[in-house]
Amino acid sequence: MRLITFEKDGRPVLGVRRKDDLVDLSVAAPWLAQFLVQLLAGGSAAMAQIKTAVGMAPSRAIIPLEEVTYLPPVTQPGKIICLGLNYADHAAESRLEKPPCPVLFARFATTLVGHQAPLVRPTCSEQFDYEGELAVIIGKKGRQVARADALSLVGGYSIFNDGSLRDYQFKTPQWTIGKNFDRTGGFGPECVTPDELSPGASDLRLRTRLNGIVMQDANTRDMIFDVAETIAFITEAITLNPGDLIVMGTPGGIGWARRPQVFMKPGDVCEVEIEGIGTLRNPIAGQESAPSGPAQGAWR
Repeated sequence: MRLITFEKDGRPVLGVRRKDDLVDLSVAAPWLAQFLVQLLAGGSAAMAQIKTAVGMAPSRAIIPLEEVTYLPPVTQPGKIICLGLNYADHAAESRLEKPPCPVLFARFATTLVGHQAPLVRPTCSEQFDYEGELAVIIGKKGRQVARADALSLVGGYSIFNDGSLRDYQFKTPQWTIGKNFDRTGGFGPECVTPDELSPGASDLRLRTRLNGIVMQDANTRDMIFDVAETIAFITEAITLNPGDLIVMGTPGGIGWARRPQVFMKPGDVCEVEIEGIGTLRNPIAGQESAPSGPAQGAWR
């Protein structure tokens, strides 16, 4: 199943994508939870209800995809836990050693924008870099979860562009500020449930394109720490809850490591494509083009 969070009448609602349209669940099944977090927490029973509702959806619940305003699949994640250096070629181009355990850092909800929404390069930096990544959406609560059981916590998969301000990232030994400028993290276009993909979303081709030029071309099987191992490691310390995100790290090919360096600038378009999941597309805007209203992560 492919679940889309989109804007309707100024609020986020859920839809189920078919091919070139979606079924608006606020019309087809208004009794169901209209936030992805709550729906995932409902487990298989909620999914069964959705399938029934989609099969019986009235015509007024059908919306063409070109009319959809996408939001991040989870608009207000409780935690966004990201992996650094999770591909050997990226560790090498960063001039760092292959890590012996997952390298974790945090992002915040105010950084998120959905599919087709602009990523915003702030005026204080010209080093706005792309990082195409697999995103894991947690669907079930877990703590101290064994690796063999870890994938049972996954509610779905999506795509992330971990936009990074490199000069700010390297101002300090830890990376928080460079990874957390408002509206710099693309997330979407949809949540793909695990039954549609290989276990752990393994062996999927990942490509990042900047203005149509391929900048990153890798495979999720090349991750140093896979999804199950990462969940097991995180839950040694941290309880994961429905709606939490794990962003699985980027492969080699980042703009900072290229010679000459390549950074995203206003007017560019960055796309991250993951086989079986789809393509996340974001234009790049300057800070003066950012919306004056609340960031998409402000919805609850």
